[in-house]
Amino acid sequence: MGVDVRRVGPDAAAQVLAAVRAAFQARPDLDPPADALGEDVGSIARLLGRRGGLLATIDDVPVGCVVLDPRPDGLVLRRFGVVPTAQGRGVASALVAAAREAALGRGRLVVVAREELPETVAFWQRHGFEETARRSPYVELSLDLETTVEVVDADAMRALGERLARTLVAGDLLVLTGELGAGKTTFTQGLGAGLQVRGTVASPTFVIARVHPSLVDGPALVHVDAYRLGGLEELDDLDLDTSLDSAVTVVEWGAGLAEGLSESRLEVVIDRAVGAVPDDDELDPRRVSLHWIVGQ
Repeated sequence: MGVDVRRVGPDAAAQVLAAVRAAFQARPDLDPPADALGEDVGSIARLLGRRGGLLATIDDVPVGCVVLDPRPDGLVLRRFGVVPTAQGRGVASALVAAAREAALGRGRLVVVAREELPETVAFWQRHGFEETARRSPYVELSLDLETTVEVVDADAMRALGERLARTLVAGDLLVLTGELGAGKTTFTQGLGAGLQVRGTVASPTFVIARVHPSLVDGPALVHVDAYRLGGLEELDDLDLDTSLDSAVTVVEWGAGLAEGLSESRLEVVIDRAVGAVPDDDELDPRRVSLHWIVGQ
């Protein structure tokens, strides 16, 4: 079987720790020693609690991992490692590909390597990372990522939402901006499909907010239309049957209001593509810009 990479949270701390220890203990002795060697289940769980991580398996056996750590200028890859018995089987490259997908909208991926390990630095450079800083013995490398996606039609808009949904975790807030008919609800339908929630995702205009519970023990989807709200504090009066901390919340027309819900959010701006000609039967081409705002 091939390499399977899945998103994990704090509940997978023991598996991630085992992969981290196996990978880092197999490396040459360094001075100072790698911080990863001092991790325990509790510290790994705390790291995973921020944004989760990725666990690679072969035949359901953990063989590699990475912890995802967001910061204002990108997504940092921490505790990246592959167990010695699985090296040379494409695990590291599979983890990098999955990390790129998890970083959708974050602008860039960042990793810190040790200058005493030139083969490790070369691995990241082969995957397009460039050195951005050096503070001996550490080398920071980063990979710039696109934050704008060209969307040709409604199916592509839903597919983008479904793709993005696989990167989201409970507590995430998305703020959607775009003119009437831009495709905000179409995008949210894709999110609902990706999150595997119950119910048909439709414009919540007349009810202000809808809650779509998860069908797979994941986060619910809270779909809000803020067009007629005086402020998002009015959500407290809607008697939602789920906590926003345990849901993915999508707010249409939320620009300028969403800051009251969370310091961190994903801003999604949908514009008509330059030169696009509207079609009454289909969503005309759009340009979707994705930008994560990360609070302190």
